[in-house]
Amino acid sequence: MPELPEVETFVRNLSGVIGHTISSADVLDSRLDLDPENLVGKLIVDVRRRGKHIVMDFADGSSLVIHLRMSGRLKLERSQAEIPYTRLTVRLDDGERVYFVNPRRLGTAQFCRNGASLNLGLEPLDSEFTPDALHRIASASRAPVKQLLLDQRKIAGIGNIYAAEALWRAGIDPRRPSNTLSSEEVAALHAAVVSVLQSAIAQMGTTLGTSVSDYRPNSIAGGMFQNHLSVYGREGEFCERCGGTIARTVQSGRSTCYCPCCQA
Repeated sequence: MPELPEVETFVRNLSGVIGHTISSADVLDSRLDLDPENLVGKLIVDVRRRGKHIVMDFADGSSLVIHLRMSGRLKLERSQAEIPYTRLTVRLDDGERVYFVNPRRLGTAQFCRNGASLNLGLEPLDSEFTPDALHRIASASRAPVKQLLLDQRKIAGIGNIYAAEALWRAGIDPRRPSNTLSSEEVAALHAAVVSVLQSAIAQMGTTLGTSVSDYRPNSIAGGMFQNHLSVYGREGEFCERCGGTIARTVQSGRSTCYCPCCQA
């Protein structure tokens, strides 16, 4: 957390800063390797998402790249609880402020003088991400299919929540070697990945708790997709599709919830 839908939500909420100039910046955490003077005077021409990163592009070709990691958020407002965890404040020419709130201090902020250069795979909501493209990626890998979905070098932006949900929607066991999937199964997985990400974006992401470290798209309300989770976090509950019992396993140190009855 945050994954693609949460990062996309932050990016959409920041669209109003495009066309404005940074008047000042305060770096409030020594862990951030960022010189605020590099940001002053920059005209913002775009704010976009690349995988789980937020990229703020400037008119001179440079960029600010924010990686939110476990608990970060980039937003135009903050709650009282978030004030002590604000690690970067950017002030704009219209008086607006952008806050990088980062409770666990794992997020990063990097100024890229020549623009963002990120070694990431296909964007799952772009036109290049087709069933054929996913089939080529899967066919070349013996890794469990859930691990393939989490590999940011192959597909950018999917994390633990949405990988589990997509595999459930597609009816595929997360432990299956990727290269054993048929073209029909890959097509079902492709459709499931796209649908679950689009649904989560429409619901402004997934909020799983109430602490200051938990994802919230704004200072008041959380996301709503947690109300539509089919397997993630539901170990021991009944599968809404087949009535089986949701199980949990561990893959590469990460929990995976799935239905052993209807995910083959």
